[in-house]
Amino acid sequence: MQRSDLKREIKQLLVAELNLTGRDPSSIEDEAPLFGTGGLGLDSLDALQIAMLVEEKFGVRVPEGDEARPMFRSVSSLSEFIEAARARDATSGSAPTG
Repeated sequence: MQRSDLKREIKQLLVAELNLTGRDPSSIEDEAPLFGTGGLGLDSLDALQIAMLVEEKFGVRVPEGDEARPMFRSVSSLSEFIEAARARDATSGSAPTG
């Protein structure tokens, strides 16, 4: 999946799952902050929901606490995290066991 497709899918999930009524996914800027003013204005409960969505939809484990903060900065940071986690999983999954 290309990064632009992944970002589009993340935006669609955010709008659908976080009930961002009246928000068009294409109107969400890639670098706009997800939390606080000037962005989507999400809160800590939304962060938990996003973490569950990422784990369920994309099959990657989201770290807890401060380690997860950078990935929740924007749609771009979420997509970078997902791509990196998938690459790590693919690499470790192809390593011989035993």
